[in-house]
Amino acid sequence: MLKTPLCDLLGIEKPVFQGGMAWIADASLASAVSEAGGLGIIAAMNADANWLRDQIHELRAKTDKPFGVNVMLMSPFVDEVAQVVIDEQVPVVVTGAGNPTKYMKAWNDAGIKVIPVVASVTLARLVARRGATAVVAEGTESGGHIGETSTMALVPQVVDAVDIPVVAAGGIADGRGVAAAFMLGAAGVQVGTRFLVANECTVSEQYKELVLKAGDTSTRATGRSTGHPVRALKSPFTNAYAKNEAAGASPEELGAMGTGALRKAAKDGNYEEGSYLCGQIAGMVNERQSAREIVDDLVDGAEHVLKGASAWVA
Repeated sequence: MLKTPLCDLLGIEKPVFQGGMAWIADASLASAVSEAGGLGIIAAMNADANWLRDQIHELRAKTDKPFGVNVMLMSPFVDEVAQVVIDEQVPVVVTGAGNPTKYMKAWNDAGIKVIPVVASVTLARLVARRGATAVVAEGTESGGHIGETSTMALVPQVVDAVDIPVVAAGGIADGRGVAAAFMLGAAGVQVGTRFLVANECTVSEQYKELVLKAGDTSTRATGRSTGHPVRALKSPFTNAYAKNEAAGASPEELGAMGTGALRKAAKDGNYEEGSYLCGQIAGMVNERQSAREIVDDLVDGAEHVLKGASAWVA
C-alpha cells in the first residue's frame, strides 16, 4: 500500500486530502473521504461558528476517522471559527486565502495540526517557522483562489525550502498525477475537482454536469486586477466578470459582482449567475464515483505508475 510519513503524522491510511472547497466541502463529502482512508476536510468558508459546529458534529456522527477544517482567512467570521476548531478539538486545520500566523500559536497549543495552503516559497518558509505541521503547495492549475506558479514548478521549490511534509495540489486527478507529485518530493496530494462529482458531494446537478462535460480549455482565471485571482469554468458569469474587469471595473465593483456567485452555482445550479470553481484538470474528470472509489483509484493508480517507472531504471 502507498503510505508516506504524512499518514502516520495525521493518523490517516492514504496520503490523499480532499480540498476544502467553499459551499462544497461539507460533512457529507468530508466524512466519506475520511471513511475511505484519506483526510476529509470541511470548508468553513464565510460561515459563522454555529454552522461550522453543526457540520463538525454531523461529520463525527458519520465517522470516527481523522478529519480537517479549512479556515478561510478572509472570512468575516474567521476569529470565531478559529476558536471553534479549538473548542471542538478538530485534529487538523488547513488554512487558505491568507497568512494564518495570527492563529497558529493558539492552534498549536491546543494540539491541532496546522497545514496552511501556500502559493509561494516565502509563505511556506514563514508558516514552517511558526510551527506548521505540513504545507499544501497549490499550483495555479487549481480551482478557486489561485497563485501564479504552476504545480510542477512550485512543489519541488517548496520541498527544498522547508523541513516539513509538503502536500501537492493543483492539476491532480488520477494516479499519474499522484505519482508525479511524489516524484517532485511531495508526501501527499490534495484533490478538489475530481471530488466535485463524488456521489457524496452535495453540489447542484448542474455543477456536476458541467464538470463532467469540461475539456482541457474549459476554465479561465479572473480577478487578477483585484489581487485575488480565481479559476472557474467558463460560463456567462465568468465571461461577464472578465469583460467588466478588462473594462477597468474597480475591485469593489468586481467584488460586488462576485458576491454569492459560488453559492448560486453550488446550491442553486444557476448557470447564468453562478461561478463554477474548477481546476484545469476537469477534462480528465468524466465519471461519477463514490468518494471511496476515487481515493482508491488515486492510490492504486499511483502504485501502478510508480512500479512501472522503476522498470525504466537500470
